[in-house]
Amino acid sequence: MISNNKDAKPNILLITVDQMRFDCLSIAGHPVVETPNLDELARTGVRFDRAYSATPTCVPARAAIFTGQSQVHHGRVGYQDRVPWRYEHTMPGEFAKAGYHTQCVGKMHVYPARNLMGFHNVVLHDGYLHHNRNKYSIPVREHYDEVDDYLHWLRQQVPGADLTDLGLDCNSSTVARPWHLPEKLHPTNWVVSESIDFLRRRDPDKPFFLWMSFVRPHSPLDPPQAYLDLYKDADIPEPPVGDWALQSDPALDGLSPYTSKGIVPKQRLRHAMAAYYALITHIDHQIGRFLQVLAEYGEKENTVILFTSDHGELMGDHHLFRKSLPYEGSSRVPFIVNDPGNRLGLETGKVVQEVVEMRDIMPTLLDAAGVSVPDSVDGCSVLALAADTAGKEAVPAWRAYLHGEHSQGMQSNHWLTDGKEKYIWYSQTGEEQFFLLTDDPKELHNAALDEACLDRIAYWRSILIRELEGREEGYSDGGRLIAGRKPLTVLSHIRG
Repeated sequence: MISNNKDAKPNILLITVDQMRFDCLSIAGHPVVETPNLDELARTGVRFDRAYSATPTCVPARAAIFTGQSQVHHGRVGYQDRVPWRYEHTMPGEFAKAGYHTQCVGKMHVYPARNLMGFHNVVLHDGYLHHNRNKYSIPVREHYDEVDDYLHWLRQQVPGADLTDLGLDCNSSTVARPWHLPEKLHPTNWVVSESIDFLRRRDPDKPFFLWMSFVRPHSPLDPPQAYLDLYKDADIPEPPVGDWALQSDPALDGLSPYTSKGIVPKQRLRHAMAAYYALITHIDHQIGRFLQVLAEYGEKENTVILFTSDHGELMGDHHLFRKSLPYEGSSRVPFIVNDPGNRLGLETGKVVQEVVEMRDIMPTLLDAAGVSVPDSVDGCSVLALAADTAGKEAVPAWRAYLHGEHSQGMQSNHWLTDGKEKYIWYSQTGEEQFFLLTDDPKELHNAALDEACLDRIAYWRSILIRELEGREEGYSDGGRLIAGRKPLTVLSHIRG
């Protein structure tokens, strides 16, 4: 029986993808990629055009999603596996305490891998993670043979199958080939099939919180052939290359299949971009499949939906690949809130320009459900930004800027943005970059030495000095930035 009781708590559906750029939506004006179902969520919901991942790799970004905290508080300021996840308050834990039936399907990327993080149940597929694939130094209970539910299922369908069968590394952002098995066996389809099964077996007397978490379009770039065919003749624009980017590749880094930089052969890069877009369209169609079944169960009108990605993918921008860097392709993500039952009074079709971040997901969804937000949360609910304000008071004050960072050897960086300007400081070299995003959205010109921008750069530098003051790395003494200090991937308060 369909229930439209708006006094009852709504179901909450969080849909995340891994490594999807902010601009890969038709409704955002992308000239090639097709995303009809995500477009519909944005058209009938609210799209946040300036959404960022402050620490744009999987582990720290997901820590922000789970805890609602900034990187300073959740403690993960770079990518490091096998650091235990011990947080008093988590998003699924708060939903469970509020009487929700909680379920995750797909990628968690926590440690230990089977840590429930407050969920009642997890059906897990983290994709290929190097640390749990090695055969020489980890306990059996941590090995992928033990922890990966998708792989167990796949081997029941195809004896002997493995994640390496395509010959593509999990970070091969420049090499692509079509999926070699029936589409229904692809991990994207599996996430949706398992999520549909959750609808069948959920507790009918409780609202649910479902996190449907896709591993793609993160490499390997392995879309089903039908989706790759959609882009085989597409006129795919070449990536933007700024005046500050490397213009040559003497070490031939671009020939490495899992490179993070370099000049990739044009045909190889075009094929990779086509496959990346194909994976996104594949996910889009599978999201449409799930929403159809959600409606068949009579729950679509009772469900609040949030769609986003944990970080982006540079995919050749400035001859760079993968993520972790502060540029738009890496750090900026899609972010859509949809309320089919019109419980929240959102302004349909609204495009919000305020800067939002992963830490805002937990308070937003708890707010939508009428569940108290723990004091440990740094983020804020975005619902006030998304509300229909016609004839009402102005939108309340929002954060003036976002501080992002990522430790990664000589590429360790800190950055600040208000969505209109971006200041970047490379902590090991002291190099500064400055982009006027309003006029230069593709970050083609580094204005760090432009006379007209020196006052703005000094302003942003002073903010970063304040943000980093007291940090254990020693990047700031309160009066200046100090380059060359040893970068950390996790802060001391969460180390073993």
